[in-house]
Amino acid sequence: MKNKKKIIKIAIDSPAAAGAGTVAKKISKHFNLLYLDTGKIYRLLAFYKLKNEKKFKNTFIRKKIGKLKIKDLQGKYLLSDKIGIEASIIAKNKNIRKIVHNFQLRCAYKFPKKFNGSCLDGRDITYKIVPDADFKFFITASTKVRAKRRFKELKKLGRKIAYNDVFKSIKKRDYRDYNRRFSPLKKTSDSILINTSNLTKKACFFKIKKIIETKQKKNGNI
Repeated sequence: MKNKKKIIKIAIDSPAAAGAGTVAKKISKHFNLLYLDTGKIYRLLAFYKLKNEKKFKNTFIRKKIGKLKIKDLQGKYLLSDKIGIEASIIAKNKNIRKIVHNFQLRCAYKFPKKFNGSCLDGRDITYKIVPDADFKFFITASTKVRAKRRFKELKKLGRKIAYNDVFKSIKKRDYRDYNRRFSPLKKTSDSILINTSNLTKKACFFKIKKIIETKQKKNGNI
């Protein structure tokens, strides 16, 4: 049985393309944590909706979420801007959020024994999904930097899109995420702010790793 002192839960909130997903994966791998990009769940649902909107009902959604595996969220086709916009709209639906909520809780609190804990990132993780997380981070970057990152990401995937369109899309996403009625994106008072505008992926990883290890050492967990 695992020593409970060594089990950690990490909660990360961030706006689109701030680099949270990349660093969360690295942190999860380093500390052997189950990683869940909660935004990918809504992107997958957006894909299903765009594929067949008539079929997109609560019963269908429950069935898909019930069978959902982490590996199902790794498809590169989920990264399109069109799916991102639709996902942001779907995420405002209270009924859908309730369905997704249970899956997120299972990942956060009932992870397989082979892991030392969990790491979830999204928009409402620090105060809605894992409010008792051992570590809470709010990762952000300037709109311009985030738009450039998303633009490069889409170009690598072979997408023909203009930077200005990506910039406008990021701004729209931010507005919807920060102003939606249910579970809006916000920084909690107990979340550590990490601005990645001038940080490399490596530097961001080491910064968060140091914060975690410093607290663990202080608490006698390592």
